[in-house]
Amino acid sequence: MMISDVPATDVLPKPPTLHFADATVRVIAGPNAGATLQLEPGTTRIGTAPSCQLRLSDSAVSRLHCEIRVESGGVRVADSGSTNGTYVNGLEIVEARLPGNARIDLGKTTLMVEIRAEPIEIAFAPRDHFGPMLGASAAMRQVFHLMATAAPTNTTVLFLGETGTGKELAARAVHEASKRASGPFVSVDCGAIAEHLIESELFGHLQGAFTGATANRNGLFQEADGGTLFLDEIGELPMSLQPKLLRALEEREVRPVGSTQSRRVDTRVIVATNRPLARAVNLGTFREDLYYRLAVIEIVLPPLRDRIDDIMFLANRFYEDIMGSDVQIPQEVLASIQGRSWPGNVRELRNFVERSAILGWGVSEPVTSGAAGDPSMSLEAYATAKLPLKEARVRCLATFEAQYVLALLRKTGGNVTRAAKIAGVSRRYLHRLISEHKLRDVPDE
Repeated sequence: MMISDVPATDVLPKPPTLHFADATVRVIAGPNAGATLQLEPGTTRIGTAPSCQLRLSDSAVSRLHCEIRVESGGVRVADSGSTNGTYVNGLEIVEARLPGNARIDLGKTTLMVEIRAEPIEIAFAPRDHFGPMLGASAAMRQVFHLMATAAPTNTTVLFLGETGTGKELAARAVHEASKRASGPFVSVDCGAIAEHLIESELFGHLQGAFTGATANRNGLFQEADGGTLFLDEIGELPMSLQPKLLRALEEREVRPVGSTQSRRVDTRVIVATNRPLARAVNLGTFREDLYYRLAVIEIVLPPLRDRIDDIMFLANRFYEDIMGSDVQIPQEVLASIQGRSWPGNVRELRNFVERSAILGWGVSEPVTSGAAGDPSMSLEAYATAKLPLKEARVRCLATFEAQYVLALLRKTGGNVTRAAKIAGVSRRYLHRLISEHKLRDVPDE
């Protein structure tokens, strides 16, 4: 056979690559001067705690002092609620993106972060979704890579992100991509349960264990046996219960309230919070050992302002899901979307698109609820839209939730403490609902 007769080899498209800063942190002053650490993509914790990647012996540095995050968009530094603060090039910061090489002062220690000109390239599988999670931006491709890595394991995953970024959706996506997909997915909001009941909710109780315990009851750990238990707002978990959760994670067994016997469980745990747990550790409201047990794989879901390339992509997909792929989103809606900041993130964007699709463009914004949708939206409006029953149920429930909280606040004259007691939830949780649903024009305490 002639060489010219040999068929040419097909050239496959190269997988997309993300560029990360090639960065190093050096200690240039302080007790640990001379120490150097190559920064990897992801989070590097700095402090005096043994679990920190860069451990310092400076007595003026907090146990979890700050974090340096190498992301696809650059390098960020975030203070973790330290006692003496974190300073970048002489300015105290809560969180800041480094413009280039930078000096970081913490306690009596000075660090130098050096960012080289040539970035590191890492190839990721091409994808614009992970289960129901959507996103074509570099930031979300990095998130999907981490989720795909975590899914087939039994490892505990911690999702961090602002309200509305999709933490529960991400947890469910990891569960459905895991070997436990055929098992139950049980979700609980740790802030939505009264403190005196949460131990019973998680671990169960025996009949007569406390007033009102009229029968034996399995806890959520047992209900999720063989599957996944998602603990949302884990930062709201009372300190008194944190050692018991740590024991359940390490021993894979639970002890119901009123029992002297432990019960084995095969439950994977995924947790989420909208506030930095490292800060809570420094404040003494969250156990450090539990934090590290939960943050085996830590995934930060970026806010929409850090993934602006995804906004129009998401809006079009949401509109297609509701109205069908043969219907294009009106230009007026697109123009309005481009002019908004979306502090409520993906949830706010989706609800805006749904209102526009179901009620038609030009409807006035809800006065009392920005997250749940239009309070006057009828069941018929949901039914005529191309929404699956499950999604329609979630949207209707969100609308009910907003109206219920609003009615409570009006009944109590804006007294959040009394309203929370009537609702049987914690005061902090009710404050979060007020914020999430953007309830306005209600008298405050």
